[in-house]
Amino acid sequence: MMVTEEEIEQVTKLMKIDVHDHKEFIDKVHAMIDYFDILDSAGVEDEEILMLDVPLSSLRDDKHIQYQDKLIEKLKHYKGTYVRAPKMM
Repeated sequence: MMVTEEEIEQVTKLMKIDVHDHKEFIDKVHAMIDYFDILDSAGVEDEEILMLDVPLSSLRDDKHIQYQDKLIEKLKHYKGTYVRAPKMM
């Protein structure tokens, strides 16, 4: 399955990502699709999946414990009620 530049441009518009050169992503997307094709051909349909059956009575109770401090003041980078996250490239 080949991905076109137009499809990548459409996806970036839907995700509101500003990409100046859509062509640079075509090879990356093709490499990802090729990798998924390898995973699809692994043939694990016949593998038995072992799942541990855990009764609900053996799980711990979910309890709400009020946090006493103001969590936002414990963060390194905040301004008002906003947290500053690392810059995405």
